[in-house]
Amino acid sequence: MKPSTSHATPIRECTLLIVDDDVGFVHAAAEIARQNGFEITIAASVAQAINRLQGARFDLALIDLTLPDGSGMELLDHLDLAGTQTVLISGQPTLESALQAVRLKVVDYIVKPLQIERYTELLADAQRRCHATSPAASDWRGMVGGTALQPVRDAIRRVAPLEVSILIVGESGTGKELVARAVHEESGRSGALVAVNSGAVPPELLASQLFGHEKGSFTGAHSRHEGFFEQANKGTLFLDEITEMPLHLQVHLLRVLETKTVRRVGGQADIPVDVRLVSATNRLPQQAIDEGRLREDLFYRLSEFPLSLPPLRDRPDDIAMLAETFLARLNQRYGTRRSFAPTVLARLARHRWPGNVRELRNLIQRAYILADGNSIDVDFETQHPREPIAEDMHSITFRIGTTLDEVERRLLFKTLAYFDNNKLKAAEALGISAKTIYNRLSRYQDGEGIEPPTDALDAGKQNPGS
Repeated sequence: MKPSTSHATPIRECTLLIVDDDVGFVHAAAEIARQNGFEITIAASVAQAINRLQGARFDLALIDLTLPDGSGMELLDHLDLAGTQTVLISGQPTLESALQAVRLKVVDYIVKPLQIERYTELLADAQRRCHATSPAASDWRGMVGGTALQPVRDAIRRVAPLEVSILIVGESGTGKELVARAVHEESGRSGALVAVNSGAVPPELLASQLFGHEKGSFTGAHSRHEGFFEQANKGTLFLDEITEMPLHLQVHLLRVLETKTVRRVGGQADIPVDVRLVSATNRLPQQAIDEGRLREDLFYRLSEFPLSLPPLRDRPDDIAMLAETFLARLNQRYGTRRSFAPTVLARLARHRWPGNVRELRNLIQRAYILADGNSIDVDFETQHPREPIAEDMHSITFRIGTTLDEVERRLLFKTLAYFDNNKLKAAEALGISAKTIYNRLSRYQDGEGIEPPTDALDAGKQNPGS
């Protein structure tokens, strides 16, 4: 029998994202919000915040302008400003930062220390929007599109009430979480939808997060923790980017699916769980199996009903509809009446959209922010800026189109800089011989006249004898 729908749409818990490395501020802001019924997520850097935003929705976001690895402004590209009330905060306000925030128009700007009265007003406003949100406000279950999307809608309606696992396959940005949410809402299940990005959780913590842990089961386990499966009991668990899950955890996941029980880390008892599993990947499943990223036996268990999402480039008739919908949401959220300039929709239709619907949403959002009047224009150059990407000592990023020689050169010098120009350690990390490194350096500096990056030169000066 299908579960009663009388409990299918309870008032959901409103969500708050706090991005700040000020421990005192975070503790105070989180405690006040928790007392007001908010579910809290915390990040201390831009990178952490981007991870937290994967597969998650937030009703309110408090973002510090100055973070250890960059500016809080960078996160605006990753937020849905039509759905998330965004507040930029600063402990050292400047005229420049204030003017920049005011010019954005779509965010609030407040100064530390946070005034309790103002903060509670922000929380109350976010709660009103949270509880008034309708999942079908823009289209069926929020899925905007025409005939190209209709087979997906029909499939969701048919499979949602059935007790089968669903594997969603689609490129990044095609709306896999939106489909998972629609499946949950159509299923009539009384529990919660719990969304998890398998690639965003550190591998060493994923087992504890998925299956829970008992107090004292490992260092730092100060209390018992119910994992995502228990949190999703009677509901739906959405595991995004399932091919990023370590293989040893895929074995445990398979056991949970087959036995319908979960055992916490450090626990002795098997706990029954009634969970509908929806998983997703942006990789071709067979290719992921061949590459050793996905166990074949788990694949067959996950894909009792496979569902493929078309990329936006295969939905040209939907581009204008989506763009108008995103702009309408922003107009409604901020009380404006902006519209697209005459040539905008035609230019949008000609774009290839490698980032799919997410890329389109971000482009419209950025164009709205930068508009001086009521006419909205788009600039693809600001969507894909050509300035160098900021890197830290632990990572290196290459743009599409970078030559293999340049990739090799930058990777070598970055690795040398990381190991303080110790060529033996660098060679071991790169899986090559130290002689190969010397040969490459000789070729770069003598034969081709290519100078190494500054960080590698500095490392060489500090440790010339390595």
